[in-house]
Amino acid sequence: MASPTIQSLRSVALNVPDLQRAETFYTQVWHLTVADRCDDAIYLRGTGPDHHILALHRGGDTAEIRQVTLRAHDEAALQAIATAAIAAGGTIAVPLATIAEPGGGTGLTVRDPDGRLLQVVANDARHADTTEAKDRPIRLAHAVFNSHDVAASQAFFEKAFGFRLSDRTKIMAFMNCNRDHHSIALGDADNDAINHVAFVMPDLESVMRGGGRMKDAGHVIEWGPGRHGPGNNAFSYFVGPFGEVIEYTAEVQQIDDDYKVGGPGDWSWPAGRIDHWGISAPPSANLKAAQRALFFVKTPAPANA
Repeated sequence: MASPTIQSLRSVALNVPDLQRAETFYTQVWHLTVADRCDDAIYLRGTGPDHHILALHRGGDTAEIRQVTLRAHDEAALQAIATAAIAAGGTIAVPLATIAEPGGGTGLTVRDPDGRLLQVVANDARHADTTEAKDRPIRLAHAVFNSHDVAASQAFFEKAFGFRLSDRTKIMAFMNCNRDHHSIALGDADNDAINHVAFVMPDLESVMRGGGRMKDAGHVIEWGPGRHGPGNNAFSYFVGPFGEVIEYTAEVQQIDDDYKVGGPGDWSWPAGRIDHWGISAPPSANLKAAQRALFFVKTPAPANA
């Protein structure tokens, strides 16, 4: 079920109103590590090979999504993506060019028909020191977008990036590009905000310890711990310091071409249950509000600046 052009989800970039506060939270509490920095941005890595999985840029009074970055298989795939994205109804927000920011490589930025900014890179830098550490994120698991028209958004990701549907529930379409059950998901909504971003932890123990550490820092678990249906991953959800919804997850299901795509009838729970374990309370009102409040910037940053 691999995409012919996209290898993986690499990183997410945020504009934040307080860069120092953001760095303190994401290093000391969320447990990422600074990979690089410049005057107005910091680049944070997990323990995996990605140069960075979260970029934080100095912004205005409210947080915004600057872009979500996918990694292409190679530079040849970038031109194919540019052509396919336009044919699918998107636009090229930033043309193909060398990327000047830390991590480098070559890339372009696509704006989809609903305004999402999706950067695609190839030949970006990787880290060689990739030893897993308990209670520290390894990489990104997935980004979930709200969509006022899931069928149209799904079609765009299929045509522009070669994603494939792995499961469809009553409220969400799960999209696959590699062996992870999903790297992108699209949730039925009346807006096109980003719903949340999930970070892969080494194991279930680390998800639980991360939840305790977040509670100690004043960030309660807004949903979880639990185990999802599609993807079968363990989860705990939180609201970050600027209203962004973030998730610790582990044990993401690995699939191949033999995986049977499920429909809404395959993913229903008994009354009172919202996950496999059945011990978690429903998502909090605070979480639901935050999942509707973080939007993409209107103007993308150039790749070579």
